[in-house]
Amino acid sequence: MNLEEIKKYLAEYDGPQMRIMEVCGSHTAAIAKNGIPEMLSPKISLVSGPGCPVCVTPSAYVDRLIKLALTPGTTVVTFGDLIRVPGSEKSLGAAKGEGASVRMVYSPMDVLAMAEAERDREFVFAAVGFETTAPVYALLLEELLERKITNVRLLTAIKTMPAVIDALCAGGAPVDGFIAPGHVSVITGSEAFRPLAERYGIPFGVAGFKGGEILSAIYGIVRSRGKGVVMNLYPSVVTAKGNEAAQAKVSRFFEPADVVWRGLGCVSGSGLVLRPAYARFDAGSRGLNEDRKSNKACRCAEVLTGRIRPTDCPLYGRACTPLKPQGACMVSSEGSCATWYSVGRGL
Repeated sequence: MNLEEIKKYLAEYDGPQMRIMEVCGSHTAAIAKNGIPEMLSPKISLVSGPGCPVCVTPSAYVDRLIKLALTPGTTVVTFGDLIRVPGSEKSLGAAKGEGASVRMVYSPMDVLAMAEAERDREFVFAAVGFETTAPVYALLLEELLERKITNVRLLTAIKTMPAVIDALCAGGAPVDGFIAPGHVSVITGSEAFRPLAERYGIPFGVAGFKGGEILSAIYGIVRSRGKGVVMNLYPSVVTAKGNEAAQAKVSRFFEPADVVWRGLGCVSGSGLVLRPAYARFDAGSRGLNEDRKSNKACRCAEVLTGRIRPTDCPLYGRACTPLKPQGACMVSSEGSCATWYSVGRGL
């Protein structure tokens, strides 16, 4: 079936109601950019899941970064989005305004030059991400070992997708199918989602990020309603087994752990932490379990699990905007609330 036929089918679909979750923040942005919700029958709803790394980072992690950044002789190094994520009381950006030492980078590898230039200063990299970025952190650790750099540590908040999708399904999330994350699937392989598909009888469609690729995935999911199948609709870059070399690098340095997702609580086996053999590179990542909301009216957790739309939150567009985010979902460009706000998705 060609793309025009797929569009026609999805626009005229009149079968059982379908709620399809995209669990990747890049998919959330691409869906909005391409106006895909407006192309679909009212009987097909798209909801955003927990696929934005900074959105699911708990407040205790941010609080720990702030404490480190305020420690004399210590600098926290991070990606830009994380600077604005609220902790239990303030953001890393607010702490920087009060004198905390914080530097923004575009690549984890940038910390190497900093550490070599300032041997008397300790640098803590905020290692946030999913399976996609975990291999980069493994490469960073390899470089630290090879160059004998001893003044860099990682504060990890690395999470894994299959485990949290399992938790969503087990918790009764109202989802009839998943658009599986394309970037993550490059590393994990499409088969990583098969046990979930078969266990819950839910179709998964691994998709790329072009409008036509996403529509093809939605079509495949709708046509496979109630079936525990995995469709690799991104075969140009995703294989069944994934990038096994990258998986091996990650496994060398990291091991699975129970970790807290912001708004979702502790999810068994859903994180990666440094193995005991590399504990000297850890800046205190284990045990960061507290997840206090700075604004108790924020309903990010329900947005992340597909139970409500961003516009259903009482703070959305009022007290909570991209310029003054009350919750993590409004911070990142991949956050569902920020995406809805910027392009008016579904409004």
